[in-house]
Formats: sequence, structure tokens, C-alpha cells
Amino acid sequence: MTSAVSFIESHTGKYLPEWGVILGTGLGRLVNEIEIECSLEYKDIPNFPVSTVESHKGRLIFGRLSGRKVVAMQGRFHYYEGYTMQQITFPVRVMKALGIQRLVVSNASGGVNPNFEVGDLMIINDHINLLPNPLIGPNIDSMGPRFPDMSEPYNCRMIATAVEIATRTGIRHHLGCYVALSGPTLETPAEYRYIRTIGGDAVGMSTVPEVIVARHMSIPCFAVSIITDLGVDGKIKEVSINDVIEAANTAEPKMTTLIKELISKIT
Repeated sequence: MTSAVSFIESHTGKYLPEWGVILGTGLGRLVNEIEIECSLEYKDIPNFPVSTVESHKGRLIFGRLSGRKVVAMQGRFHYYEGYTMQQITFPVRVMKALGIQRLVVSNASGGVNPNFEVGDLMIINDHINLLPNPLIGPNIDSMGPRFPDMSEPYNCRMIATAVEIATRTGIRHHLGCYVALSGPTLETPAEYRYIRTIGGDAVGMSTVPEVIVARHMSIPCFAVSIITDLGVDGKIKEVSINDVIEAANTAEPKMTTLIKELISKIT
């Protein structure tokens, strides 16, 4: 990690970001709202994985969003790409070393709650992890405890602020539990029913590993899903990655509004 941090600092002049932002499938256009001061390609950063998924650009962006210093990942990494959990979450460790105090994560997900519609936002208030835990293996005591508490994986204050913003601006939104699976296959009807039965409201292939590692390092987290397809009996239909990206692109302005205002309000 030291070589990655040193490389980044040599290009950013030891820029100290307050917020880390991870942008999911079809959601990379938030960077258009950032007053960019420096942009680095993942492939140029030592030990950084490289995005292999369509719509994940693979750039680390430094600049200001809503007047706050941010570092944004335009594209993330997934278990189904063949990366280890440690590789997937490596950028979160790097962002912590660079100075972030809070983390915002976005994703595109399938809705299993019958009250959801395509294009809705789901503010995540809990998760169920069905992926390998990224903390398996030797613990780095200087970063966090062997058994980190997860009673508040998503910061209650940021959730309440986001709900207020969404309500005031007329953004259709829900609170819900996100279930993380490995992919890359989308879910079968039986799997959708299982996810709903165990308490899930939406399902995806990301986010939870990054949040676990961030919470290991005591970073408060906020996460939001754009519902891009539905896993509800009677509403299930064949979906391609292009359908997911299109739905995410259509709803992205709402997510951008929410994240921009959230970052401006939380101090």
C-alpha cells in the first residue's frame, strides 16, 4: 500500500481528501460535477486493480464536490472479475491513508421489495453479506480490531440527512437492506425469493466488501442503490447489462443531487 500512496501523493501534492466516493455500474458521471484537480488511471497506480467491467472507467479523481475535497473512484472492482477480497478493498485502504473521513458508495441493484420500481433510489440502512468476508486472514491491528463491530454499518446521521434531502427534492426513495452476492449471473426467480425471505430489499454484487473494510477502519459510511431491475414475482423479465446501465444512467441525476447535497451538509 505504501507504494500506491506514495505514487498518488507524488501526483497530487499530498492532497488531503475529506470524502471518498465509489461509483458503481452506470454511475460514473457524477465526476462531471467535480472540480477536478488531478486524475490518475488505475493502471498507473502501483498494486491497484484494473476495472474490467463495461461502464467502469478506471480512474481515481481528486477535486472538489460541493466545496469539499473528495477522491472518487470512477469504477470499482468485483469478486466475479477474479480479484481477491483484499484486492477489491485495497482502494479503501489507500483512501484512508490519503486522509478520507467519510465514505459514500453507490451501486446499481435489483429490487426484490414489491414496493420498488425501476429508477427508485434505495438508501441502504443495513446489509447481508453472502460474499467471502474481506477481513479473513491476518488482522492489521494498526488499521482496526480483529472483530470489528457492525451494529451501525451505515451512518445513521447521514441516512437521516439523505432522507430529508430526498423528501425535500421529490426524489422517490426507500430505506432498505442490501444483499451482496458474487455474480456474475443475475439471480434466478428462486434466488430472488430467497433474498426477500432472508430480509433483503435489493441485491447486487458489490458495496458490502468496501463498507466492511471502511468500518474496520472506523470510517462512517453512506450507500445508495439505484434500482435498475426487479426481482419480484410477476415483474421478473430477461435483463442484460445494457438494460442495467441504461436504467442507472436514467436515474443518475437523482443520485447526483442526493450525494452532492449530502456532502455539502455533513460536517
